[in-house]
Amino acid sequence: MTHLFDPNCRRCPRLAAHLAAVRQAHPDYHAAPVASFGDVSARLLVVGLAPGMHGANATGRPFTGDHAGILLYATLHRFGFATRPVSTARDDGLRLQDCRITNAVKCLPPENKPTTAEVRSCNPYLAAEIEPLADGAVIIALGRVAHTAVARALGLPQARLAFAHGAEHGLPGGRVLLDSYHCSRYNTQTRRLTEAQFHQVFARARALLGSAEPSRMQA
Repeated sequence: MTHLFDPNCRRCPRLAAHLAAVRQAHPDYHAAPVASFGDVSARLLVVGLAPGMHGANATGRPFTGDHAGILLYATLHRFGFATRPVSTARDDGLRLQDCRITNAVKCLPPENKPTTAEVRSCNPYLAAEIEPLADGAVIIALGRVAHTAVARALGLPQARLAFAHGAEHGLPGGRVLLDSYHCSRYNTQTRRLTEAQFHQVFARARALLGSAEPSRMQA
């Protein structure tokens, strides 16, 4: 059964209650499940953890409005996957090219930490996004939680796909999973993830996919 994105999803009681409280405190925030961003036929799918409090949860677009998106969108632009290097709002004119961005969990979790049950509950939505990916497509998992969610969505055992920054895993259909540390403020400021390390992952994705395809553009 295909589980398409549901903007009114309330299947996780803790997350639903948290979003209700956030809407009261910040009535101008999106404060609801955050839809994926980009072309549904894109060959690159970037999977993050979950919306950030003052980022995607506020703007309604993945990795938009907070620190985590600074490195991501600049990198996407550098390698031809985005028309602009900076993402500030859903209506800022930025478009993705042959790329789609989503999260393992669609709703803002308290303290940015979803439970294992919440990740599993949201997994059918991720599986529905992965299912139509073409042969030869590339998935980039930003962090261990995203990596595990991708493996679960594909029905693959965790032991077969060990997470490590820069790791490359062959998937059914000739698709490839690339791992990266998450581009969070903590990881970039502590230098656990450097710009060069992040660029290497996306450079590999570009090499696997070949040259950019401008026709595959999100309006």
